[in-house]
Amino acid sequence: MEHGKSIHFGLLLHNHQPVGNFPWVFQQVYEEAYLPFIETLERHPQVRLSLHYTGSLLDWLSEAHPEFLQRIAALVRRKQIEMVGGGYYEPILPAIPDQDKVGQIRKLSERVRNDFDAEVSGMWLAERVWEPGLPRLLREAGIEWTILDDVHLKNVGLEESDLYGYYATEDQSPILKVFATSQALRYTVPWRPVQETIELLRSLATNNGERILVMGDDGEKFGSWPNTREYCWGHDGRSGWIEEFFSALDENSSWIHTTPPGEYAREHAALGRVYIPTSSYIEMSEWALPPRKSYAFGQLLHKLQEEHEQEILQFMRGGFWRNFLVRYPEVNNQHKKMLRVHDAVYAAGATDEHGLGHLWKSQSNDTYWHGLFGGIYMGHVRSAIYHHLIKAENAAQRATQSAGHWQSYEFTDFDRDSRDELLIEGDQQNLYLDLARGGALFEWDMRRSAHNLLCVMTRREEGYHRTLREHERERRKRATHEDAAGETHASNAENPHTTVRTKEPDLDRLLVVDRYRRYSLVDHFLTSSTKLEHFAQADYEETGNFVEQPYEAQVQQDGMGITAVLERLGQVRRHGALPPQAVLVSKTLFVPNGREELVVRYIIQNQSESRLQTRFACEWNMHLLGGGGNEQAYYRIQGQHLENERFDSSGETTSVENIHVGNNWLQQDVEFALSEPATLWRYSIETVTGSEAGFERNHQGSCLTLLWPLLLEPGQSWQVEIACTGSASI
Repeated sequence: MEHGKSIHFGLLLHNHQPVGNFPWVFQQVYEEAYLPFIETLERHPQVRLSLHYTGSLLDWLSEAHPEFLQRIAALVRRKQIEMVGGGYYEPILPAIPDQDKVGQIRKLSERVRNDFDAEVSGMWLAERVWEPGLPRLLREAGIEWTILDDVHLKNVGLEESDLYGYYATEDQSPILKVFATSQALRYTVPWRPVQETIELLRSLATNNGERILVMGDDGEKFGSWPNTREYCWGHDGRSGWIEEFFSALDENSSWIHTTPPGEYAREHAALGRVYIPTSSYIEMSEWALPPRKSYAFGQLLHKLQEEHEQEILQFMRGGFWRNFLVRYPEVNNQHKKMLRVHDAVYAAGATDEHGLGHLWKSQSNDTYWHGLFGGIYMGHVRSAIYHHLIKAENAAQRATQSAGHWQSYEFTDFDRDSRDELLIEGDQQNLYLDLARGGALFEWDMRRSAHNLLCVMTRREEGYHRTLREHERERRKRATHEDAAGETHASNAENPHTTVRTKEPDLDRLLVVDRYRRYSLVDHFLTSSTKLEHFAQADYEETGNFVEQPYEAQVQQDGMGITAVLERLGQVRRHGALPPQAVLVSKTLFVPNGREELVVRYIIQNQSESRLQTRFACEWNMHLLGGGGNEQAYYRIQGQHLENERFDSSGETTSVENIHVGNNWLQQDVEFALSEPATLWRYSIETVTGSEAGFERNHQGSCLTLLWPLLLEPGQSWQVEIACTGSASI
């Protein structure tokens, strides 16, 4: 090293597990990444850095491994570790109300103070989702600095050489200090040889030693991402890439100063002022685009990266994070439910007794978007978010509603699209109906079990599906024994952003795109030739015009309950050149007061001048955590034997009059009692999604469709009643 030159190196590791993730996942990642990293730090006291643990992870650690927190506290005491704050449950800050932004940040800062006797000055910004109004609120919450990606600052015209320090920004507030994490380091640590990082630092060192090169990244990538455990830690846990890296930092400590960013911010002045537009990391902006544009953007991005077109790359901006609320109605549904519950909790007093803790848990970011790491397609996490939303709602309404049973209804623009939905709420259940889209039921909350029965994910086209199709075509062409296993193996760790893996072969043949959102009470008219397999593959003829079409609604309430009558005068097509037939569909929903029950009565009237011969189908899509053949989740059909009763099974059953679906672990059963025997179609709704471990199929819920043949003369009507009764068990 040239005499006198030095540089600061600021490393911040972000450690997080989603609210509602499986306990075994917490434990596995703890063993693979969190624990070995702390053990390595203990062996290298000269290596100093910043650590961020989200509140959901700290909550688990305090129960499962309290000694681990004590080891971190010991590292803090010897000033090796700087603790970093953030939103307690890792929310996307721009997506939640301001009171919750400030409250969640302060809660984690207090937790850090209590657990580690450390004061928080900086924070990890979830998914680096930035909007220009954040500085004022972060400063109000006691935050002085944060780390963004280099792309945030390059978007305003700064160069790579401008980023070896921090910038000052504000929003009619005191300054917030903003570092830029090095994308070069994010793509080389730990994927490339250690010496490359050392040489990069060497090339940036200066005589005055004022520069800092900062890297902020996920702690899970060091041992928990595919093929990284032995690569990072060695077969003995202390001889892999990280050990080599820390040893190199020790050997070069005379000129590489491992300095926590907060310490650097206190001791050095800003490089200048900056005002940053809405942004996130570049992959997030790719995922936020519609599928075709997402694929095109990703291809262009990779091409420019390969050609080292830095001048163009710095101005590449994809989609806006909030567009996930547009791309996925299920995300928007979850978000708008959260806002509604927020209002109820704050009206009740905004304490944990009134549901504040559950509200904040429901704001955990992981299912409010979708990209490489699961997002909204993680069914168990999606279910957990609703569980906490309903728990918060229950607590708030206990404080504001009088004792005893109660019900209310409201026409309101719940999803913020300018059209009113019908919300029926009570102490037993909530039922939300989309009048503009088939009069369908899109949320059904059971208040006792705190479970949304309808948090099902629709099968949609994703930008990465094209990548999967191309990969599988090439795999089939090669047709080697290894490729037939359906997995790309790597001798060394590979970056999941650039590596294609599949967990089973031919996943591209499972790709199905639904025609409509997976609601319940979806009204179909089908030909006699339509089979279950056609329906499940969305490859069938819809002869009616009732799906996702507007229904008129009238509502009455009395002491017995709430009655909603939904009607649509539509048409059913016939074969050949015959004109369509006018059909009136009326579905009456009765929600009894004080009971976990819903009674649906259909009346279908032939208003044409000719005989109507068709099949009517009522579709329900339900989520009962039934994936993977879960023994807790089931179908039971009275008087009939099913070879497979698991909730993710498929099949056709005729002459059905009584069905039970449920999950024993959830303590939720729902009985469907039919006044007219029906044919039941059932199948698992499965998506193919990307994750850090590769492409995989995921159960998103199950479809139950009830079918009846209709033969109606002009003016004649047919009716059926579906009585749905909930209970803790059958």
